[in-house]
Amino acid sequence: MARAGLTPERLTWAGAELADEVGFDQVSVSALARRFDVKAASLYAHVRSTHDLRTRIALLALEELADRVADAIAGRAGRDALAAFADAYRGYAREHPGRYQAARFRLDTETAAASAGVRHAQMTRALLRGYHLTEPDQTHAVRMLGGLVHGFLELETAGGFSHTPVAAEESWAWTVDSLDAMLRARGAAPESDRAS
Repeated sequence: MARAGLTPERLTWAGAELADEVGFDQVSVSALARRFDVKAASLYAHVRSTHDLRTRIALLALEELADRVADAIAGRAGRDALAAFADAYRGYAREHPGRYQAARFRLDTETAAASAGVRHAQMTRALLRGYHLTEPDQTHAVRMLGGLVHGFLELETAGGFSHTPVAAEESWAWTVDSLDAMLRARGAAPESDRAS
């Protein structure tokens, strides 16, 4: 493929596709150069380094995933919102495994603060407000929700659940139901309930 038309955006999209095919940790400027049949040096006019390329892919993945989650939870509350939230992450991880890995790439503080990662945190807190959690319980719940969803998906995509007769789908539904029940139990009652 000719080098004409290469841009940072085009390389980022190609890198994201490559990540889905071979894994995010295999994405490099050299690997991307092979994909375009050009010398790696010609890509450095568009991306500074492999770290820069991976950062761009991470930002793209965070944006895509935030849009998907926002669409999924719009107009929902309680368990419906929780299930839609978790399912959006799971669907993205299944469709775009490399990009899902990229969305968890560690960004420097300034880049992270300007990324769609902020939207993820805001949506998670908005979802949890429906459970009437106060601080510090809300922060604990944000971390627990992230840990459960990402931990489950990490194990599932690695084939960790393939050696048992219980389907991963059943465990996923059980996990969401259990999380919902726990959050309801931990949450403070709404003001209207306290008055009665």
